[in-house]
Amino acid sequence: MIELRRLQPDDAPLLKSVRLRALQDAPRAFGSTYAREAAFSDDEWSQRTRKWSDAERASAVLALDRGEACGIAGGFVDETDASRAHLVSMWVAPSLRRQGVGRRLVEMIEAWARQRAASQLVLMVTEGNDTALRFYRRLGFSMTDKTIDHPAYADLCEHQMVKALH
Repeated sequence: MIELRRLQPDDAPLLKSVRLRALQDAPRAFGSTYAREAAFSDDEWSQRTRKWSDAERASAVLALDRGEACGIAGGFVDETDASRAHLVSMWVAPSLRRQGVGRRLVEMIEAWARQRAASQLVLMVTEGNDTALRFYRRLGFSMTDKTIDHPAYADLCEHQMVKALH
């Protein structure tokens, strides 16, 4: 049974492990690179963990399989529009995909966003990532007209998707 729980301030080793696995597995799906984040110091991972376990402005959820991190989703409140929250860093280990783990991670971020009084959950999906696009559509997200250049890969762009939170 896969356990889902909120990231805690002392979870830096778990955050590092799952984030680096995600960047290796799906490098073009994220706005950073494995090489960049593998070079982070332990102190940087601790700072990131504290930031993502704040709960007021940001939150992250881990999926754990017998204590090993096998999935993650993060959320943060928009800095200029508190009615919008962002879903980021979504990833599930390939062996656990299509088993409901990703849906459960997103639902926990949605619940957190609702508690912050957000009325929309926004995400960016990399062009060509059709599996992710279909996944998000099944969860009620729809495409907007907004696109941005991919932060780590100049040959790609990202498309915005949004879901109303009622």
